Amino acid sequence: MSTAATPTTPSQLTSDQLTVIVAAFSGLVFFVVIVVLLSIYRKEPHCCKDTHGDMDAPPQYYSSRQTLVGNPCLEQTHDNTHSQSGQLFLIGLPSSYRLPTLESPLPRLPSYESVRKKDRQRQIHMMIADRFGLNGSILTEESRKREKNDKREPLEENQLFIVELARDLNRVCQRSEVLGNIWKLEDIWPTPLCRAFILEWASLLESKQKRPMQSDGWPEESEWREQDLFSENEMENAKRTIINWTKDLRAQPEQSVWPGEAVAQVLEDLQAAWRSRNMPNLLTAMELLMWVLLTQGLDKEAIPQQWLIWKQRTQKIGAARYIPHSVWDWISNAAVEISLDLDTANPDLLISNDEKKMRCGFERKDVPNYHQRFDGWWCATGVEGFNSGRHYWEVEVGERDFRLGVAKESALRKGFKSLNTDTGYLTLRLERGTELKALTVPFTALPPGLIPRKVAVYLDYDQGQLSFYDVDSRSHIYTYNESFNEKLFPLFGTTEIIKDLVIKSPGSKAYCLCPSLCLWG
Repeated sequence: MSTAATPTTPSQLTSDQLTVIVAAFSGLVFFVVIVVLLSIYRKEPHCCKDTHGDMDAPPQYYSSRQTLVGNPCLEQTHDNTHSQSGQLFLIGLPSSYRLPTLESPLPRLPSYESVRKKDRQRQIHMMIADRFGLNGSILTEESRKREKNDKREPLEENQLFIVELARDLNRVCQRSEVLGNIWKLEDIWPTPLCRAFILEWASLLESKQKRPMQSDGWPEESEWREQDLFSENEMENAKRTIINWTKDLRAQPEQSVWPGEAVAQVLEDLQAAWRSRNMPNLLTAMELLMWVLLTQGLDKEAIPQQWLIWKQRTQKIGAARYIPHSVWDWISNAAVEISLDLDTANPDLLISNDEKKMRCGFERKDVPNYHQRFDGWWCATGVEGFNSGRHYWEVEVGERDFRLGVAKESALRKGFKSLNTDTGYLTLRLERGTELKALTVPFTALPPGLIPRKVAVYLDYDQGQLSFYDVDSRSHIYTYNESFNEKLFPLFGTTEIIKDLVIKSPGSKAYCLCPSLCLWG
């Protein structure tokens, strides 16, 4: 049985025709889009407008498919071996295809050579800065002061009082520019030091004397708390005394007081020493100018020397961290020749032929037992004694032990009885390398920071002072204030067996011609 063909329905023919029409229309649209895109891509790129014409090298761009892409415009001028440089190759695109124009070009990257050159220059600059210490923040002098003032704590009332007093002295006295460091807040004293200064000078003004009452002077740091024991009434009375004095001072014309050439030179010396940090503050400058104003009948050229005598009388320990150049010369000009007296030396001591050196030996010598010979303590005296005038000598000492000072003519020298003020000895003693003391009764312990290696001993018989100084730092150590009424002999003692105790001759002193602070240290 034959199968008859099924006729095509009108609805099926219409569906096939529509499919063909849609496919043809889609192809036409795709073709139009491709033509439009190609026409856009063939236009002149934005970068060809020489927007970077003033730069040294052409800009380069990053791409997601290529790490680094050059400027497509400038690549056209390269030779054939680089004709494809700067192009983005994608599958299905012609070789003439170039990147589209970017609305805003990415940042220009420096070349490898320029980066390496700049890094090298930066390294050189850093090496130079490290060599000369220039890596700190660059600040002008004014900005440094402003920054320092911003970080400074507010001044206490007593500190402000000292600042105003310095301003008044600077206004009246000539050649007193050094005080500008105080009232410009470059030199700020600790509050306890301000309190001690106010009380001391108020006492001087009240007594109407040229010398203040004797005391132990300015406090050590350990004694600062004790200054708080002064009542507020006592401090207010002291300030009122100084204020009344400054009222007369303010009535005087500006720059009306000439301090004298000697004081003027010392003030310059003090400023140089303070700037080089050889002294902690400018208290000495304030004291000298106060002396100028209070001692108008005194020879102005002698004020620095009188200041030292007064200072050592009011402060026995560490009276001056720095002794001015001219004052030091005045002291050392009293140098005398000292020789060891062999008839007083302990038999255990070894004495050099020139009688300038001594140390302990291992065998006791067989020598006559004179009444003036030490047979207990390892000591000896000088040949010559003194009963007037000023006398100065220098001694190089050991690091472990020494004893220096003077012995009264009547002092007992036999046995091991303590050599202190009660037995006729005024001495400075170092024990075990760390214990420095003045042998008073009871003994006076001195700060370890005052331990010297070269000691200057200065006897002012008429003023009743025996002082000790550190020659290297030119600073005061300790002063005995006594009333002398008999001959005094230089005393030397040591238990060192290796290091000699050496008495320096006056001729070995190196004199300096510098007008103020020594330029050679």
